[in-house]
Amino acid sequence: MHIVLDLHDGVVTATRIEGDGATGDAAQLDLTALVEFVAEREAAERPRWVWANTRQWYPRLLAAGVRVERCVDLTLCHRILRRSALTAESALARGPESAWDVASSALIEPVPAQSPALFDVEVPATTAGLDPVREFEAQLAAVSSAEQPGRIRLLLAAESAGALIAEEIRFTGLPWRADVHDRVLTQALGPRPAPERHPAKLDELATRIRELLDAPALNPDSQPELLAALRRVGLDVASTRKWELRELQHPVIAPLLEYKNLYRLYTANGWAWLDAWVHEGRFRPDYVVGGVVTGRWATSGGGALQLPKNVRQAVVADPGWKLVVADAAQLEPRVLTGLAHDRAMADAGRGRDLYDSIVAAQVVPSRPHAKVAMLGAMYGATTGDSARLMPRLRRAFPQAIALVDHAAEEGERGDRVMSRLGRTSPPPSAGWRAVQQRASEPGATSSDERRARSQARDWGRFTRNFVVQASAAEWALCWMAETRLRLAALNGRSLSGAPHLVYFLHDEVMIHTPEQFAPQVERVLHDAARAAGELLFGTFPVDFPLTVATVDTYADAK
Repeated sequence: MHIVLDLHDGVVTATRIEGDGATGDAAQLDLTALVEFVAEREAAERPRWVWANTRQWYPRLLAAGVRVERCVDLTLCHRILRRSALTAESALARGPESAWDVASSALIEPVPAQSPALFDVEVPATTAGLDPVREFEAQLAAVSSAEQPGRIRLLLAAESAGALIAEEIRFTGLPWRADVHDRVLTQALGPRPAPERHPAKLDELATRIRELLDAPALNPDSQPELLAALRRVGLDVASTRKWELRELQHPVIAPLLEYKNLYRLYTANGWAWLDAWVHEGRFRPDYVVGGVVTGRWATSGGGALQLPKNVRQAVVADPGWKLVVADAAQLEPRVLTGLAHDRAMADAGRGRDLYDSIVAAQVVPSRPHAKVAMLGAMYGATTGDSARLMPRLRRAFPQAIALVDHAAEEGERGDRVMSRLGRTSPPPSAGWRAVQQRASEPGATSSDERRARSQARDWGRFTRNFVVQASAAEWALCWMAETRLRLAALNGRSLSGAPHLVYFLHDEVMIHTPEQFAPQVERVLHDAARAAGELLFGTFPVDFPLTVATVDTYADAK
């Protein structure tokens, strides 16, 4: 049973939708009565709450101490259903753009074709004034008419569960010691500087860099100035990226690399970040569910997905509590194993490190080679060790490599590909298609053809990785959703005083738990990982082992 919530002019309308899709009674409530209504219905019926946007509804409930088990986030689900190949023939997918498309547009189209894996993120638009009952009925119809309704239904449920988790993490916050963070910064950078001034360590390094480059007026934060200064001393550089600088031999390289590392710490997680994001002992990540086109999460502020190792010292459990940190070992290769039903690869990873098994089978000479080869297979590397080792990997795991090869071929033709549960890649841009068309015309030049081949290969690398990364994101969503439900069973459904999720990073989760529950939390994480694998791949024997650590501080987890 579902209950659809709609807010208009300060009045909430709660409409029952029965299991067969029939519309039932509707009750009208003021915002004060909403909390009590949801609490009563949740306890009595455990419905699936349907609302336009979890972020607009759930924080109010959490602040009042009300937690819900399930929901349907219409904006997130709308975006999936409009784009999925499984629902492409539905009225919802074939209809003209509507206000729901605007409301659900947390993503924009990818950046130019040479790097299609990068995506910008926008905060979802307001959903005020939309009709959630009508939209929910349209979504139910789209799912019921899908080629494989079970797949897309699971994806929608997982995505909506992710929305609940993101809001609960933001509500509870990640425990954070501001004094420890300040100590880390002071040790690395020197005392906190006055406004508009750089820390002492950065000033010292900048002075050293200027001396070594004989450039007394150089601003090392300016890439054009730094490039010019490096070239003046005879260094052939195309950029100031760290990986390129490491290849150079000159006395300035060591202080310059140290400057770049410390400048990144200062600007990304320095004192200004601490003032803005840590309050009352908590950092509250601002996650964007499905903020990347593959379904991975993004953040709209705070940089929760890029916490450097030294800053992790500040993530400290409360007294009497522990942090249980778990990450899925070699998640994407194992997801590829399940997608391809490659039994040889499943056997290699069963109960052991997949890369070590590849070495033991004499496919490649070392573990680093195994990792490079596997990443190259999933990301489409065409040069270096990855390309050289690909034939060996193809012979060892033909089904897995054939799957990503096929996805790349689809992309090169301009076709779309799907994740395990039906999330579908975007089509290439009109500009991309124009380049391909131009290369096939009678008057095409060799330059036109080279450009078309290059862009086709780039898009093929994107679709090659999409099928794996998007399916891995689905596994992670199912893992978190299962973990959340199982944690609730340990000590009631309240977030207060009970184990709860406080952090998520692609294939890693963190639970903040009273110390006495830590062993049970570890078992929950392992059980939830197995359940997530079964949800996606049924009885196919692919393992999803975890590395789990119970610690006092995040820095000790790895």
